[in-house]
Amino acid sequence: MLYHWFDASVARYGPRTAVEIDGVRFSYRHLADMAESLAARIRQESETVPRRIGLLAERSVMAYAGYLAIQRLGRSVVPLNPGFPQARTRYMLAASGTGLVLADPRLAAPQVDGIRVLAVDPTLLQGEPPAPVPPLPDVPEAEAYLLFTSGSTGTPKGVPIRQGNVSAFLETVRDRYGLAPGARCSQCFDLTFDLSVFDLFAVWSAGATLVVPSRNDLLRPVRFIADNALTHWFSVPSAISRAQAGGRLLPDSMPSLRHSLFCGEPLTSQQARAWKAGAPESTLTNLYGPTELTISCSDFTLPQDPGDWPVTPNGVLPIGLPYPGLEHAVLDESGLPAADGELCVRGPQRFDGYLDPEANHGRFHPAPTVVGETAVPRDHWYRTGDRVTTRDGTLTFLGRTDQQVKINGYRVELGEIEAALRSLTGVTDAVVVAVPDTADVLGLYAVCLAPDSDPVHVRAELVRALPGYMVPRRVLTVGRLPCNSNGKVDRRAVTDLVRTALERPAAPLPREGMTLS
Repeated sequence: MLYHWFDASVARYGPRTAVEIDGVRFSYRHLADMAESLAARIRQESETVPRRIGLLAERSVMAYAGYLAIQRLGRSVVPLNPGFPQARTRYMLAASGTGLVLADPRLAAPQVDGIRVLAVDPTLLQGEPPAPVPPLPDVPEAEAYLLFTSGSTGTPKGVPIRQGNVSAFLETVRDRYGLAPGARCSQCFDLTFDLSVFDLFAVWSAGATLVVPSRNDLLRPVRFIADNALTHWFSVPSAISRAQAGGRLLPDSMPSLRHSLFCGEPLTSQQARAWKAGAPESTLTNLYGPTELTISCSDFTLPQDPGDWPVTPNGVLPIGLPYPGLEHAVLDESGLPAADGELCVRGPQRFDGYLDPEANHGRFHPAPTVVGETAVPRDHWYRTGDRVTTRDGTLTFLGRTDQQVKINGYRVELGEIEAALRSLTGVTDAVVVAVPDTADVLGLYAVCLAPDSDPVHVRAELVRALPGYMVPRRVLTVGRLPCNSNGKVDRRAVTDLVRTALERPAAPLPREGMTLS
């Protein structure tokens, strides 16, 4: 159980700092006391504690004490992002069957019929004698958390992860990345992002300290690392590109770093070299893994000397090999072993299937024969949708097999954004493409078949419907979409159209009526 990993460190490292927020330090013992009090309050307020509990909090002590309180009760956490549109949050609550939301009182909680909201400041519970909380059961099959990823049909997909999945992950990584008492580690990922589970529980299981950056700090990672003497950094590779673009990633600018971990997007050799120059005493590790395989499932640690780093055709660094205990296969479109093909993985970190069993279609090999409540058999491979090749005994990422991309580490189905665009008045059809900018960071751009619509208005409508990372940077409206000889929309031609518009924003508009927001 996740809470057992934390509780063991409370017993060993009680007075040590577990989390530091805005310079305020909370010891392991203090954080445990707040979690116990919150758990007791939840029990007092509920005749029956729901199986799943939403958590609405952001970079505050409530986020960490609340997560632990839900785990202490043996319930599943459904993280909610205050920055998400209310409609998306309401969908997540309804789809998950969440019966209670534990909320930071400073945030506006969603109002959903049948779902109670408990807004509590955990720091104000310290004087209250906590009511007894039953002993925590150890049930590996129990659900630990439920996350929602982007779905190609226009609605998010629920990914339930069991306690046994997470424990298998923590057993592997606990001693893998130099985590130990005295280590000072970043907490960059939102709780709705599964990599935050590494931030919290890999760090806490080692007795290390979690140092929480503010939103502004995340825009200045180099300064945050130096000012807080961090020893461990974990983020998406885009953070490197942003630091470079801001002119802050200078040689020897992060002398305290000893371990730098990156995940969520392909890590390029160029990015890694720039980061290594800024943190010469740090090892760099490229982690890989979809949410369905529990946080990360493989890694590749670069040699200390950049001269010894591998060279790949696409400039993307290898993802290594799956962790011990996991099996992998590279399969072609027919499901046969191949040198280049789709990466498939099975083992104790593989989830049992999506919240909606219909979403399992096409995601496992062989395809499950039973649809419904039955979990996908454990010997089935999870199809990651990522194309890889084996070079020098390690795996290298080649690209996606579908139209899924990573934006700032978030997995985004372009089809979900297209579905949202098509739902808008005046938009007949839409194509969304990902195009790298001058800093080599992917950006989303939308081309809509909507000749009579204002592209600025179209984008504004999306802002109210989708999380910020899914909103295209710009929207173009056209009188017709480029098609190939078969009459299908030509996505490559759409990408070329976007590139042309970005390179020549002042050019006369084509006769199709294309405009650029």
